[in-house]
Amino acid sequence: MNILITGATGFIGASFTRSALAQGLRVRASGRRGERLAVLARLGAQVCEGDLLDAGFALQLCQGMDAVVHCAGLGGHWGRLADFEQANLGTTENVVEGCIKAQVRRLVYLSSAQIYERSSSAAPLREDQVPPRKASLQAQTRFRAEQRVFGAEEFGLQVVALRPAPVLGEGEPWLWPGLFELCGRGRLSLLGDGLNRVDFTTQANLDHALLAALFAEDDALGRVYNIANDQAVPFWDVLNYGLRQLRLPQLRDYRPVGLARLGTRFGSLARQAWPGRPRPPLTPHDLGWITQDNCLDINRARQYLGYQPQASVWAGMDALCQGWRARDTTGKYR
Repeated sequence: MNILITGATGFIGASFTRSALAQGLRVRASGRRGERLAVLARLGAQVCEGDLLDAGFALQLCQGMDAVVHCAGLGGHWGRLADFEQANLGTTENVVEGCIKAQVRRLVYLSSAQIYERSSSAAPLREDQVPPRKASLQAQTRFRAEQRVFGAEEFGLQVVALRPAPVLGEGEPWLWPGLFELCGRGRLSLLGDGLNRVDFTTQANLDHALLAALFAEDDALGRVYNIANDQAVPFWDVLNYGLRQLRLPQLRDYRPVGLARLGTRFGSLARQAWPGRPRPPLTPHDLGWITQDNCLDINRARQYLGYQPQASVWAGMDALCQGWRARDTTGKYR
């Protein structure tokens, strides 16, 4: 099978490119970072550097492909609306158009579970529980991109979308760097009662889910799937586990969530006024996720994709911390 993987120089796309090559698939990998594409080329991928906002480039990428796995996009909760619209919506529109014109058989779209609101109960969230009003810019643009993808079914394109819970693995670029930075400076405490449970998706399990979507049977098409480890765990236990791996002090003191909420709002407003608008270590949306229960129902993925999570949360955190130590030049985390 000839497949195109967009966003192959990003956190998830690079991991899936390596996984697909290991499965013997013929991979065309696209991205905007030449040095990372060079690494994938040495592994056997055909690499193409360019911007998916160029519709002509997107069409060229899709030529001769049996399937496209669209991993490109902007994650996290920091940026302008225009940034999110271009990265999540504009690129998707061009990829969808490229698939239709090049007669690609199947498109797998990597969305995000960030489109959900936090549940008011402990019951896991199902795929149909999307709120009418999306709280974050990522949620708004990811959901609109999903709609573009599913709209392509009327042109004969087979489509599948995945909504993974936050992904644990080497190179995660958004949440964990900010948390480790705060912990290293002694500026984070256990928030609330410290018992809220959340779902993660390990990098290896998401790779498995993407492969399953590529080869899914007809009855699995035209659906969106939650992807998670199916093992909701106390968030603060996972963070403290990572801190132990990095030989940083454990979090033991408690702090009210309300005070932290004020702090993140003030910090975000201040960063918006700085030159370049640098991302704060923790945004208000990040805070909401790490202080509330957040669990996903993955029964649909089990039934239609045959998805069975294998790699544990702890294995994902091990990989994340190993990568963090490998990039550290100060020796602080070794």
